[in-house]
Amino acid sequence: MKKTIAVLLTSFVLGSSFSLTAQRVDTKLTLSDKKATSETKILYQNLNKLTQKGFLFGHQDDLAYGVNWKYEDGRSDVKDVVGDFPALYGWDLGGIENDSKTNLDGVPFDKIRQYIIAVQKRGGINTISWHLNNPMTGKTAWDNSTKSLASILPGGENHATFKTWLDKEAAFLLSLKDAKGKAIPVLYRPFHELTGGWFWWGKENCTSEEFKTLWKFSFAYLQKKGVHNLIYVYNTGGFKTREVFLENYPGTEFADVLSFDNYQYNDPTKSTSFIDECQSQFKIIDEIAHEQHKLIAFAEAGYEGIPYAQWWTDTLLKAIGDYKISYVLLWRNFGWQEKEQKMHYYAPYTGQISEKDFVNFYQLPKTLFEKEAAKAHLYKKN
Repeated sequence: MKKTIAVLLTSFVLGSSFSLTAQRVDTKLTLSDKKATSETKILYQNLNKLTQKGFLFGHQDDLAYGVNWKYEDGRSDVKDVVGDFPALYGWDLGGIENDSKTNLDGVPFDKIRQYIIAVQKRGGINTISWHLNNPMTGKTAWDNSTKSLASILPGGENHATFKTWLDKEAAFLLSLKDAKGKAIPVLYRPFHELTGGWFWWGKENCTSEEFKTLWKFSFAYLQKKGVHNLIYVYNTGGFKTREVFLENYPGTEFADVLSFDNYQYNDPTKSTSFIDECQSQFKIIDEIAHEQHKLIAFAEAGYEGIPYAQWWTDTLLKAIGDYKISYVLLWRNFGWQEKEQKMHYYAPYTGQISEKDFVNFYQLPKTLFEKEAAKAHLYKKN
């Protein structure tokens, strides 16, 4: 009975400011990779058209594990609750640079490849991030103790090493083939949350010119290796102005999707700061996207543990408002964290307090899950 709750409920949830009046599809969108595969170009154009209907719902590591389960074929916490898979799936390549068999969250790369292939076959979309280790210390992506970024640029002491890392990433990306042997298109989100200082590539750990050089070099290098199945997602953490968002931006010819990450940390029943912040950020990137003919997205979002029962329709939906975003990706459902002694999840599971509201969220016309993504035939020219 998907989408039987019609415009009335949507308008009620978002208030009088919400409008279903469709904007004209931007026909000037073109991929930054001029040698992109035809399938990648088609997906990008179809994602553009789909924004007139709604936004794709995504979840990190959705098929690999959930709360109190791991590697159960066909299992998904999202599917357990609404009877449908997410439309978009997030995966991370952290660890591939060190020839690890598993990524930083313990998921085998062989399984990630299998999941990506299965998702594409069902009509869903995949997005990839990369929490690559600090190239100077060998420690995690969160090791910001040294200004490491400059060392991997051309002429830097770790540049040769970084190229071998890109070689390994390229090999994985090129191994993503559909049943006909064609490369599977992927939304690629490198060096994410770049306006923050928590990663070694973050704003406080390099100059804007150094970051731009890194982005442009990686962009060109992957294409030199024959990788032409990527839709490049430029992604920031927090920002309050257009200038901050664009400070490290490599340029319109090097990115396809403009996005940011934002998480709820305070009580949404006592403060609307999350909603207000997201609306301000969407306003900024929406204006830039219209000028540069790009898609926009909410590339990471969530409220750990989702303690507010109406968070989906009363907070997240209002945070997005009527901006025509391509997708929103919720972070992973790891479950119990022994070290932190707490539960760690961002999508509801059966019996979770926000389960009922998530079903209401699913039923809304503008929230698109895998069944609707499949019906849209996103990999075929329409």
